[in-house]
Amino acid sequence: MEATLRQGLTALELPTENVCSFLRYGEMLIETNKVMNLTAITEPKDVATLHFLDCAALAHLYDFKGKKVADVGTGAGFPGIPLKLVEPSIDLTLLDSLNKRIDFLKEVCSALDLKQVECIHGRAEEFAADHRESYDVVTSRAVANLQMLSELCLPLVKEGGYFLSMKSVESEEEINSAKKAIATLGGKIEKCVDYTIPGTDVSHRLVLIKKVAPTPKKYPRAFAKIKKSPL
Repeated sequence: MEATLRQGLTALELPTENVCSFLRYGEMLIETNKVMNLTAITEPKDVATLHFLDCAALAHLYDFKGKKVADVGTGAGFPGIPLKLVEPSIDLTLLDSLNKRIDFLKEVCSALDLKQVECIHGRAEEFAADHRESYDVVTSRAVANLQMLSELCLPLVKEGGYFLSMKSVESEEEINSAKKAIATLGGKIEKCVDYTIPGTDVSHRLVLIKKVAPTPKKYPRAFAKIKKSPL
């Protein structure tokens, strides 16, 4: 795993100083996964590439330096913790609706001695009530359809900030279907960037959505309404 990480981070032009922290994170993820469903990916090399390098690649595509970042539906800490390890200046909030995942993330942050990281148990639509438009960047990785996800994430983004959504390279139809919702919520797709994870032939897509206007106060709605009647 170490050689894979060093080579991959170097290929992404990212620092390698925190490789030891990545290794410890990987150990904790694989061990905890034996008793808690965190990931279907458990081979160390695959964890290094398909999780850690995939997430770290965002820092090659966007400048996170000094940004206040919320990772919505973070799960096992993706992409938030890998981003924090390659760009320690991030002020990071990890948000997930499952408390046992948050407990795991608190253990990881303690073990890695990560500063300026807050692990929050809660739903995005409820969290937004007290944190509207307070983040420079909101990230999300494979949580939901972009149409629904935009209503959960864009209300948290400051005007001028970004919602960065990690998607597959086959997501063109999904992205096009979400454009109306994104515009309604004050966002605009600035660009989509496809990238290949170093050490693999796997390609993913980053959708960069800029917050160009305030989100109307009636959004986000209750999740049941979002799911039943997407924008």
